Amino acid sequence: MMSCYKSPISQIHRFGLALVLPISLLGAIAFPTQVQTATAQTSTGNSPLTIHSDFQEYNAKTQVATARGNVQMLYPTRGIQATAAQAQYFTKERRIDLSGNVYILQKGGNSIRAEKVAYLIDEGRFVALPESNQQVESIYMVNESENGTQSTAPAPTTPKLKGSN
Repeated sequence: MMSCYKSPISQIHRFGLALVLPISLLGAIAFPTQVQTATAQTSTGNSPLTIHSDFQEYNAKTQVATARGNVQMLYPTRGIQATAAQAQYFTKERRIDLSGNVYILQKGGNSIRAEKVAYLIDEGRFVALPESNQQVESIYMVNESENGTQSTAPAPTTPKLKGSN
């Protein structure tokens, strides 16, 4: 004769398993751990341009890579890090367009905040546009002396304005 009695430990294990499985499935759906990453190679020096984002697509016909959602861009050869809502890499034009709360940090501390920024790779030039009725913010780190160290001498005094009589 088989016993119908089940031990409390096996019932606890089943109860725990019944709780853990739905919670872990919900966590896998609600909090995806994989972030899309693309690395583009430039034609001249083959240095990597790495883009992390929630979603990415590449159009082989137009040769445009588009990244959306929590975009993080790293271009170590140029000393550039950037964040934005969206990024597009135009391989033919060798241009990167960033849009949506763009923040760019360059090696050495220079930075740009804007709504849209185009980076022209061959020229090493940024073109930034603000949101409507706003301004672009750029911060440049300035050396205070020619040899790269800060001068201890005070800044020259400003001459007094001559009054007109």
